[in-house]
Amino acid sequence: MKRITYPLAITLACVALSAWAGNVMAVDEPAKVAGTWEMTTRGRSRTITQTLKIQQNGNTIKGTLTGQNGEAVLQGSVTANKIRFTVKQESFGGSYSPEYSATIDGDSMKGTVHSERFVRSVPDTMDYRRGPMKGTEHLESFDGEFTAKRRK
Repeated sequence: MKRITYPLAITLACVALSAWAGNVMAVDEPAKVAGTWEMTTRGRSRTITQTLKIQQNGNTIKGTLTGQNGEAVLQGSVTANKIRFTVKQESFGGSYSPEYSATIDGDSMKGTVHSERFVRSVPDTMDYRRGPMKGTEHLESFDGEFTAKRRK
């Protein structure tokens, strides 16, 4: 009886260890985020709807964000169920790169966006003797929340 019990115990231990290792590997695998997503961002006083198109290669993502300001390039990464990406955008005052971070749950994600950029204001008046008056520059920051749903 001892001869049968010992090999059986070793076999069961190996099976249990393999199952545990498989679960650990699955947790570390990046979520599958490739595809088209409908994203809604809530900020100061308005809600903006944009479209994310994501291509994924392992943990690395790239793609585009399309909305009211046109199309912009995004780059980032996915670790387990966490996604982080930046979007390089252009405006009249120069370029800026909002940083997005979210938790993925199947075909939805929920997270935050943070952005800082220099904004140049243009005065409404002009001194005809000296020409246009100089505008001012200041740092503008934005913090908001966003949600996204994958399009089927």
